[in-house]
Amino acid sequence: MSFSDLKNFLRPDQMSQSPQDLEIYGKDWTKHILTRSIGVVFPTSTEQVRDLVLWARENKTALVPSGGRTGMSGAAVATKSELIVSFEKMNKILEFNSIDLTVQCQAGVITEQLQNFAKEKGYYYPVDFAARGSSHVGGNIATNAGGIKVLRYGLTRNWVAGIKVVTGQGQILNLNNSLVKNATGYDLRQLFIGSEGTLGFITEATFTVTHSPKDLTVFLLGVENLDNVLNIFQAFRREIPLTAYEMFTDKALACVLKQGHLKNPLSAACPFYVLIEFEHESETTMDQAMGLFELCLEKNWVVDGSVSQTAQQAKDFWRLREDISESTAPHQPYKNDISVRVSDVTAFLTELNQLLTTEYPDFEVIWFGHIGDGNLHINILKPPSLSSTEFLNKCHKVDQHLFEMIARFKGSISAEHGVGLTKKPYLEYTRSAEEIQIMREIKKVFDPDGIINPGKIFDPA
Repeated sequence: MSFSDLKNFLRPDQMSQSPQDLEIYGKDWTKHILTRSIGVVFPTSTEQVRDLVLWARENKTALVPSGGRTGMSGAAVATKSELIVSFEKMNKILEFNSIDLTVQCQAGVITEQLQNFAKEKGYYYPVDFAARGSSHVGGNIATNAGGIKVLRYGLTRNWVAGIKVVTGQGQILNLNNSLVKNATGYDLRQLFIGSEGTLGFITEATFTVTHSPKDLTVFLLGVENLDNVLNIFQAFRREIPLTAYEMFTDKALACVLKQGHLKNPLSAACPFYVLIEFEHESETTMDQAMGLFELCLEKNWVVDGSVSQTAQQAKDFWRLREDISESTAPHQPYKNDISVRVSDVTAFLTELNQLLTTEYPDFEVIWFGHIGDGNLHINILKPPSLSSTEFLNKCHKVDQHLFEMIARFKGSISAEHGVGLTKKPYLEYTRSAEEIQIMREIKKVFDPDGIINPGKIFDPA
């Protein structure tokens, strides 16, 4: 059988082998992986996804899922002549349940579409990150996406009430059926969350929503050293429930300001900046926050600071943090997103800074991250003097040192982006050999032919 035989259950406009489509749908935001695929298909229903899996089993053809293509680990990249399964046409919000406070979606619904729908209904979907305008909810589940509100609202996992999947055997499973309580054995839903599309395809999901936060206020603080970044965090968190606590460096801020669309609201130059967001839970919240700000000034933890006076100003403060990735894109950054325990952030970053400064003095490194949950984004910008190949080789040597440090700190080589292809060689720094073998055996149960996104996270034994 051939690609054209897919016409038995797909329309012509649901199939493509054009070089342009293969280039677009065969890759994600990773820039350094060469793609190769036999075609791309656009199913519109769970049943069509099932038929694709059955066809693939019969024809021994591997399948790769493609969502919003915003991944940064190569988990949705086709490299070995796979067939790409795009969920772009499965983009409908199916149902809102005002009693259960749930929204049922197809996998190709864009994150911002879900957020806006919840808002129209008077509620709030809190999982949020910079790629909200293009990432698909199915991809968010596959990577257990986090983002900027994890400190208060948790990860995508916390908001998935149920999912519909097609396994590598072609079974259609409805997992959990949006139940709040369900003590009937293994929760297979949780296995699929964060599985990076290696166990089967998520075709539908039901998300819970919550009440909107009240009057969010943002502090932007200039800080002299890393110790004080955590001192401020402890002081504020002890008194006020925070919705976000972010940190970025002066180099990261410089990249954003260079774009010319934003201004630094602080007059003093500082090596580190902290962004704190909280909601007004009571009339005294703002008084508490200002008291904490004064305390931080008295203790010399804060050099300079500003508090948002309007919603627009709060949004502008956030853009100083959220526009970092876009502002560094022209420099072909090599990205790592890692995590350590929050209490280890200062020691880890101090040691990492010393390593990079000593061993790689020519590299410009941009740090930023969700300090409130121990997640750090470390971007190395490509020096103009190096070719892409030379740059990558040097970065891989940095990886070796970085991941040895992470193993020593008992952290994770990937906090948000997933393992995919880029972190696969380093999985052993976070997971034991026994854990990796159990994951291989679990994949065999759901995907006995090894046709669902093969070679991602780990290789077959």
